[in-house]
Amino acid sequence: MTGPFAPYDPGPTRRRRGRAPRFRRVPLRLILPNLVTLLALCSGLTAIRMALESRWDYAIGAIVIAAVLDALDGRVARLLKGTSKFGAELDSLADFVNFGVAPALILYSWLLQEVRSIGWIAALIFAISAALRLARFNVSIDDPNKPAWSVNFFTGVPAPAGALSVLFPVYLEFVGILPHWPELAPAVAVYVVVIALLMVSRLPTFSGKKLGTRVRRDLVLPLFVAAVFLVALLASYPFEVLALGAAAYLVSIPFAWHWYERYRKADPAVEDADEAALGAEDEDTDLDHLSEDDKDDAP
Repeated sequence: MTGPFAPYDPGPTRRRRGRAPRFRRVPLRLILPNLVTLLALCSGLTAIRMALESRWDYAIGAIVIAAVLDALDGRVARLLKGTSKFGAELDSLADFVNFGVAPALILYSWLLQEVRSIGWIAALIFAISAALRLARFNVSIDDPNKPAWSVNFFTGVPAPAGALSVLFPVYLEFVGILPHWPELAPAVAVYVVVIALLMVSRLPTFSGKKLGTRVRRDLVLPLFVAAVFLVALLASYPFEVLALGAAAYLVSIPFAWHWYERYRKADPAVEDADEAALGAEDEDTDLDHLSEDDKDDAP
């Protein structure tokens, strides 16, 4: 007795009958960096949950953990030689949630909701600025015309630093400096917009990519001690350390611009490119004037 359905015949294939299809195996070194990125994404989503439950300390702790994991996933990928386009795209999507959406919702749930639409607009501007910042970074990362020294600088405030800096008012409240007054919500909204503009600006900021690549032998043990001391401080006085770190980072922006200008002026290639650009602008201006003269001479 035959069944009611005819067997499925996929047609001729190159594989021999009776053999199961072979699947390409993915090396573990390609998976581990993506797992770190997914852990960071889980931490960012947990921060959103903590914000909805008004547990601000846990929400900020989740953002800090996401920032630490975000700093590790790229280094793990380079160490294991497991960089991939998939990992880069996943990292950008996770960064948008962790450092764009989550801080915006934390700030709105914390105080910005007191001014309703104004606070929500400020939160939207910050989240959108984070998305634009990440998109610009992905486009410019493969620019072959960048000078070698540009690796020391970011263009604008990076998303993790922007997320930790925009939460500066929350740190001040937990330290006891800033009271939780609804009247302060407009000022906080202005501060959020300022940080958002810094993220999409062209201002150079320190990148720190070269830190930790090579350490002198005599500095290894002091580095371990300093790392343990910093972790102990962060665990014992989290909001004080975060407040000082955010303030120090914002103060460092003018110094980053100063050093960037020094590098740029010392690089002859950049100087030649600037002169060529100015010459092109002058030529365009002369052509415009010539066209106007031609119009005046026309009958």
